[in-house]
Amino acid sequence: MAYPTLTDYDLTRYSRQIMLFGEEGQQRLKAASVFVAGVGGLGSPLCAYLAVAGVGHLRVVDFDEVELCNLNRQVLHWDRDVGRPKAASALDKLRQINSSIEVEALAEQITEKNVASLVGEADAIVDCMDNFPTRYLLNRAAVQRRTPFFHAAIYGMEARVTTFVPGETACLRCLFPHVPPSGETFPVVGTAPAAAAAIQAMEVIKYFTRYGTLLKNRMLILDGEASNVVELRLQRDPGCPDCGHLYR
Repeated sequence: MAYPTLTDYDLTRYSRQIMLFGEEGQQRLKAASVFVAGVGGLGSPLCAYLAVAGVGHLRVVDFDEVELCNLNRQVLHWDRDVGRPKAASALDKLRQINSSIEVEALAEQITEKNVASLVGEADAIVDCMDNFPTRYLLNRAAVQRRTPFFHAAIYGMEARVTTFVPGETACLRCLFPHVPPSGETFPVVGTAPAAAAAIQAMEVIKYFTRYGTLLKNRMLILDGEASNVVELRLQRDPGCPDCGHLYR
């Protein structure tokens, strides 16, 4: 595959990370197309970090509008954006953060009927959602397309992150065969989604640059309240309705 040429601008802007994964790694980022579901607490910092890293094409989808109570954590949205679609608000900021990349922002609700068309030909799917029904749709789309699926979740001061690679690892449905019980509103401090999103973005960057070791079949759990980090080993379910057929 022929990767896009790095301009003098690219070589200067990304020089500090090129020291890690080389010019070819940066070219891989420039060629990458990433689908991000949600530009709220997780999606805001994640998109910002992917943009500054030079991911060539971002497609973000969010159906909600900005509310005042979002602003303690959703850093792409500001006071002036209250009442605006999150997609439009995020698009404005991401284009200012890095005008050299392509950004699409769609104010659509992800459904079983449109998930395939929304994901399109993306090279990676990033889960920044706050509900499991939509996460299951994304997981199934990732499995069907054999596309890596980067998952994160938060609660209070806790952050959880893992990376699913269809055909190599467990999937989200293996881990959560049924929708976990939860209330409509849960507590969150802005630093928790920021921490989760930073790790999630790092996973995406590592995947495309082929640098480092991914969180395959591992979930990293950061307990901000106790200042503790643990790792859970994940196992795939041979009978999983989403990914089980990949291993038969």
